Amino acid sequence: MNLTETLWSHIRTVPDFPRSGICFYDLTPLFLDQIEALTNALIQSMPEEKLAQVDSFMAVEARGFVLASFLAQRLNKGLILVRKAGKLPPPVVGVEYSLEYGTDKLELSANIHPQKVILVDDVLATGGTLRATQQLAEKSKLDVLGTSVLLDLELLNAPLDMNVWSVLQESTKP
Repeated sequence: MNLTETLWSHIRTVPDFPRSGICFYDLTPLFLDQIEALTNALIQSMPEEKLAQVDSFMAVEARGFVLASFLAQRLNKGLILVRKAGKLPPPVVGVEYSLEYGTDKLELSANIHPQKVILVDDVLATGGTLRATQQLAEKSKLDVLGTSVLLDLELLNAPLDMNVWSVLQESTKP
């Protein structure tokens, strides 16, 4: 079994969750016993020159925290957490963004110094969360080198204005 098949075999597909018509990808089985393979795959998906430049991985709540922590630890880089509104103590920098069913807000500590970051999230669906995270980074004077995602649902998303590196694409699901 190749790496792609191994990773897919540890991702559970849950139809109609959290609501009808949504197909949820449960990554918890992958986190149980494939951390080394997953971390290796994330690293291999990104260009070496970008990994050499990055200062910190900027993680999107909540499963992005897990993936980015694997990368930060393995590569001895920093970890910046992007949280939902009201989860970080002030001062914070925030960005409001649109969802298909309303709006939400992401926040980042206002005490982050300028540096080069790679955004990290679990799944790229419509791209709204990553666009908001990119705006938040730029508002905070962070230089975004690109974004790393475990799974790209490429049929749902509009192109992002940054490099996107993905380990898996929904269209390659066995």
